[in-house]
Amino acid sequence: MEDPQRARSHTVTTTASSFAENFSTSSSSFAYDREFLRTLPGLLIVAEIGLCFNGSAFVLYLSAAVVDASSVSPERDSHNFNSWAASSFFAFLVTICYAGNTYFSFIAWRSRTIQ
Repeated sequence: MEDPQRARSHTVTTTASSFAENFSTSSSSFAYDREFLRTLPGLLIVAEIGLCFNGSAFVLYLSAAVVDASSVSPERDSHNFNSWAASSFFAFLVTICYAGNTYFSFIAWRSRTIQ
């Protein structure tokens, strides 16, 4: 019991709209974004952004700390040794902080994706 095929119309209807006509800067258009961040997918996106930021900051600070530490020389003629040593110490301290923050961001992201 097959339906007989109907003849199709050769007319194509198209509509066009301007981007400026559809763009609205009212607060109602941004309300969706605030609500989206309260949902599970919104939280996952924020967690992934935090994880990427902290991970990249850790890598960059680690490379800067290694370069800073390798440039310290204990020679008497070099620029203030204590200043360079303190700079290296604080560079590694910041690197450790970003590493810890990356770890906690990963744990938070992982626990949200499992749920």
